[in-house]
Amino acid sequence: MSEGTTVRKGTGGATPPPFAARRWALIAMSVGVFCIQLDSFGLNLALPRIGRDLDAGGAGLQWVISAYLLSTGTLMLGTGRLGDLFGRRRLLVAGLSVFGAASLVCALAPTLPVLVGARVAQGAGAAMIMPVGLSLLTNVYPAELRGRATGWALGIGGIATACGPFVGGTLTETVSWRAIFWLNVPLAALGALCAARTAESFDTSAPRTVDWSGLLSATAALAALSVVIDRGPHWPWPAILAGAAVTASMLALFVRRERSAANPLVQLTLFRNGPYMALTLAGAAANTTTVMFLFVVPLTLQGQWDLSVVVAGTAFLAPALAMAVAGPLAGRVPPRAAVRLMTACLCAGALVLGCLALTSSLTLYVAVATVGGAVLGVANSLTLIATQGVIRPERAGEASGVTKTVITVAAGLGVGLAGAVTDQDHGVGSEAAADTALLITASGCLAACLVLVAWIRTRADR
Repeated sequence: MSEGTTVRKGTGGATPPPFAARRWALIAMSVGVFCIQLDSFGLNLALPRIGRDLDAGGAGLQWVISAYLLSTGTLMLGTGRLGDLFGRRRLLVAGLSVFGAASLVCALAPTLPVLVGARVAQGAGAAMIMPVGLSLLTNVYPAELRGRATGWALGIGGIATACGPFVGGTLTETVSWRAIFWLNVPLAALGALCAARTAESFDTSAPRTVDWSGLLSATAALAALSVVIDRGPHWPWPAILAGAAVTASMLALFVRRERSAANPLVQLTLFRNGPYMALTLAGAAANTTTVMFLFVVPLTLQGQWDLSVVVAGTAFLAPALAMAVAGPLAGRVPPRAAVRLMTACLCAGALVLGCLALTSSLTLYVAVATVGGAVLGVANSLTLIATQGVIRPERAGEASGVTKTVITVAAGLGVGLAGAVTDQDHGVGSEAAADTALLITASGCLAACLVLVAWIRTRADR
């Protein structure tokens, strides 16, 4: 355990975390990631049924997805550092509790506004779980086991990411879309109980004071940016420019504050960590690609291939399993190879999306999607695992908060692009809309790959 980080069991003095404490932390994080990812992707196929049951439709239904992602992406930056300062275990328990309570409200929601409001609360809980849980694992596990532990947690979460459309579609068709939220309630309670039994850890290298000005300006900037990304396509140009101006001014205020603060929310030196920034930005591209992949493929199986919800979900099990096993595999990648492997994954991801847009056979389509699930699963897990390996453990929450914020906001871009696939004028999963969305995303993924290649060559020439 590095200097500057204290791990405690209960209220006693500093002690190395025992095996049991590490095990409880891993279970709590795994359950939390599973719930978060299930609710990110388990509602994709349920939106039409939600609209009918709540007598809602049109663009308002997208807020069931968007409100969750926007809330999560906006709040992650601050919660990661708050966990470092006030206790990673404490915030993990709080996050799981908030998530479970909000899930209960979602399950009982009588109207769309109530459901969307509860989804915002779910996002707040998720914003505490992800960065705090990652930093907790980084600090309770020894260096040689951190990557594997994080990989297992992300792998379990990957099961929910990839199987979300199948689970959500099956529950929607056989029981109700509300069952998706009911499933979260006992799981979140289990996760909170496990988190309460693990070791507490803090960053003891800094005083427990919160940079409130930095926190508020960063949150305002992220909120404005997220709303512009999500709603911008439906706004006139003056409104988009106004939103961009608000975002830029809040970011400038944040940077100015962090430069002068004695104990900043985010140390700006983090952004001069080359490997960390390369992995984070590449992870943003990979996450956008993954969101598009998980939206488009299940919906295309229903639209273009005319499969039922359950059959489409069953066909997607092969890509789901490939994505699920990627987390533990990514955990075994040494840090020195992370950037190069990420580059290869981005290139392969672009190739997979291009092939999906050109494939005319259902069997071949599922086979290509399975390769895509494996590649994108490695890329996303590698982002979170490898970035934790190139920063100081005592500020792991800060770094994971920044990384998760960047890749979650990038996911908002994927949701915006995926909106074209669910265009009511062309039908769910229409071939033209799906192909266009896939090719646009493939182009962005390839561009990110080329940027990484140029960065690697620049470093090699030094």
